[in-house]
Amino acid sequence: MKNVILEAKGLTKTFKGSKEPVLNSLNLSVFEDDFTIIMGSSGAGKSTLLYALSGMDSISGGTVSYRGNSLNQLSEKQMAKLRTKEFGFVFQQTHLVSNLTLFENVAVAGYLDRERKDADERAASLLEQMHVEGAKDRLPSQASGGEAQRAAIARAVINRPGLLFADEPTGALNKRNSEEVMELLTELNRQGQSILMVTHDIRTAIRGTRILYLEDGRILDEMELPPYSQEQAREREEKVSAWLSSLSW
Repeated sequence: MKNVILEAKGLTKTFKGSKEPVLNSLNLSVFEDDFTIIMGSSGAGKSTLLYALSGMDSISGGTVSYRGNSLNQLSEKQMAKLRTKEFGFVFQQTHLVSNLTLFENVAVAGYLDRERKDADERAASLLEQMHVEGAKDRLPSQASGGEAQRAAIARAVINRPGLLFADEPTGALNKRNSEEVMELLTELNRQGQSILMVTHDIRTAIRGTRILYLEDGRILDEMELPPYSQEQAREREEKVSAWLSSLSW
């Protein structure tokens, strides 16, 4: 039986000035070692859900728990510590510090949780794993979009987070760079990294082992998939496309 790493019960989010909730008494369990994908039509609240689950945004009702501990009761200082030690984040935009090299962007994130020497060694190892070692001394403006996003992934996992949150991580990349980024995320998951990712792209979504479909602020349906393999990618895409069509996606 899988262990629940993150759980939401009755999660509700209503923005100020709006009467309709974006998230409506939503219940959700995220399991350890899974590559969980959140899909849904435009405006369904996918990113809002990701931010609410990660504590980056406040909620209007319900509870969110990480490894059995409620996030609702944490102070801002405790929440910041949790995000540093247990959560990793990858966004559509890399949000790399412009005047730091790719290596420095990754290493600095590690200084918060480990000795400088250890952080530097892990940063170098991760950049090599992400195939960015040749660009490690470049500023973000001097790197390609794919190099910058791979460095952002390295930064997100340098402290070995329990859960990696990803919000449309390939949304600003071309097809080749998207495939490279998704292969890296897939490999991280194979190594035991739990991932929760929002995407609107089927070719990205098929990398997941579990896909949740969000509609009207609730999880309408879900699909479980075996671990990804390139040989079955076409069959997998057809299966997911048929499922999404049945949900009027």
